[in-house]
Amino acid sequence: MNYSTKNVKALSDFYKSLFNLTPAHAGTHTQIVSQGYDGQVEFLTDGTTEFHIAPQDLGVAFRTKQSLNPLDRGHIAFRTDDIEAFKTMLNEKGIQFADYGVWAVGGWYQIFLQDPDGTIIEVHQVDYKEAG
Repeated sequence: MNYSTKNVKALSDFYKSLFNLTPAHAGTHTQIVSQGYDGQVEFLTDGTTEFHIAPQDLGVAFRTKQSLNPLDRGHIAFRTDDIEAFKTMLNEKGIQFADYGVWAVGGWYQIFLQDPDGTIIEVHQVDYKEAG
């Protein structure tokens, strides 16, 4: 889950104190700050689910020339082992998506789409290696 906020520390402290969340994979999330988003994200976990507390940034889609902004109101996320197959399935179903590639977290290939109600959904592959 990604929550976008105007105050990362306050929201992070709230969730840590209320649900006993702890840092997720300390040191393993390498943020890429040169590709349109340099907000400092808190990566938290309850041991099962990751929560990303990120600064709200209304300009991400504009700066990255993408159709969707995952840091406007936040989004839910799913992980796949084969992002290319998932993109093929979306194309076959006629579902549009924004292909961000590896842009915010090192090694994470990310795409974003919307459900019929407009909720933004991230699908990503960890440890993505470009073919070729």
